[in-house]
Amino acid sequence: MSLISTHTIAEHATASSCWIIVHGKVYDVTDFLPEHPGGSKIILKYAGADATEAYDPIHPPDAITTHLPKEKHLGVVDPNTVAKVVHKEVTAEEKIRQELIVARPSLDEIVNLHDFEAIAKAILSPKAWAYYSSASDDEITIRENRAAYQRIWFRPRILRDVSVVDWSTTILGQRSSLPVYISATALGKLGHPDGELNLTRAAGKHGVIQMIPTLASCAFDEIVDAAVPGQVQFLQLYVNRDREITRKYVQHAEKRGVKGLFITVDAPQLGRREKDMRMKFVDESGVAKVQENQSGIRKDEGVARAISVGASKSYVTDHIECINQSFIDPSLSWKDIPWFKSITNMPIVLKGVATPEDALMAYDYGLAGIVLSNHGGRQLDTARSGIENLIEVVAALKTRGPWPNPKFEVFVDGGVRRASDVLKAIALGASAVGVGRAFMYSFCAYGQEGVEKAFEIIQDELMMNMRLLGARTIDELSPEMVDANALHSHVGLTPPDNLYNTIYQPLALAQFKTRL
Repeated sequence: MSLISTHTIAEHATASSCWIIVHGKVYDVTDFLPEHPGGSKIILKYAGADATEAYDPIHPPDAITTHLPKEKHLGVVDPNTVAKVVHKEVTAEEKIRQELIVARPSLDEIVNLHDFEAIAKAILSPKAWAYYSSASDDEITIRENRAAYQRIWFRPRILRDVSVVDWSTTILGQRSSLPVYISATALGKLGHPDGELNLTRAAGKHGVIQMIPTLASCAFDEIVDAAVPGQVQFLQLYVNRDREITRKYVQHAEKRGVKGLFITVDAPQLGRREKDMRMKFVDESGVAKVQENQSGIRKDEGVARAISVGASKSYVTDHIECINQSFIDPSLSWKDIPWFKSITNMPIVLKGVATPEDALMAYDYGLAGIVLSNHGGRQLDTARSGIENLIEVVAALKTRGPWPNPKFEVFVDGGVRRASDVLKAIALGASAVGVGRAFMYSFCAYGQEGVEKAFEIIQDELMMNMRLLGARTIDELSPEMVDANALHSHVGLTPPDNLYNTIYQPLALAQFKTRL
């Protein structure tokens, strides 16, 4: 490839001719500007300059090389023209954050999953924390996800030989050491340089199933390559408007050995996460030179609208306020299910089901299962929790035949922080439970070792709770072991989860500018 001077690159800093540098290589992204789901403004901010620092935390490393036509790969930066790097001054806020990282408690002092979340809150950058922790609108659903488990009470059985308890299970026919799988969460590198690879490596060591997110910071093949032989992985899918891209992606995943396809169906448009939006508000320093003195520039869209490369050409995006700029297809409907079944032999699960009616339709379409989920409270606010919907869904599915049904599995996610939550869900009819944020916070705080510690905590809690409940295996959990009569009561006294409430960051209102 030819050498290109930084002076030449800097001459291409407009919307009509936009070059950027990523990892020392030069790309012409002019034609791509209108297609970028994060909008053109974030790319133009780095027009004629090095965009690597902004690109890395929110893109798989191969995103630009894979999805930009080869003729747009212009060359490499001439190292003789690169100016000496001037190190940025470390802010007082960053100094405090670095000191907190050094002062973290040892892993031996971590006794529950809440601990990981509290530490992640302290050491993550404000923007990363806002992105990970935010939920839609008034954040009622994300809090209800947690509170719902506090309205379910155990009815333990006694005098059973619980000297040996076994919490292993099968999920979609695949063995799992836990009745829990790692649910998909986006942008792992915002919290740790190794991103989702922390989950892959820990899951491989402990026999836990990982769901690979469409919006991972690491490349799909990088995640699969990091798995140990025989490690089970599922794929979470956002359906692209371009079905040919979807077909290739799904079939590639199957060829690489992925064992299950979880299609997200609760996101025809992504929700408004106000904590994230407020953290993303930019001043004039965040506006590209070509935008100076222009009117109508949105300054509240920030990083999360720019976390992708490829729009309809890629599977890398996230918070998109305008669905018309999103690669996610809002036209997805039941009529597409036969097509999905025709392109893969993987079991297909719908992720984001919320009603018995849709659960029955999924069953009647011959799918392998559903996830009762509200997207971690990040989509439709005041939607009910997955655990609350579980009771009605199981009752409806029993009208189709004996239950449990080996050909149709029901999963639940959202709000799980304790093994007792897992046992409650399984007793009420869930096959297994998805955990997303809790595992993500564990690697944000401690990397792969944090995830492994999280697995150990869940195992310890499972052993204790199963013994106290009188259940020797997962199969012995039954509805009679829980009292869920108060689950549907959204008013009245719910025992507060003090640990969760201590960490939860309330929403804020718009702030006045600081007086001079």
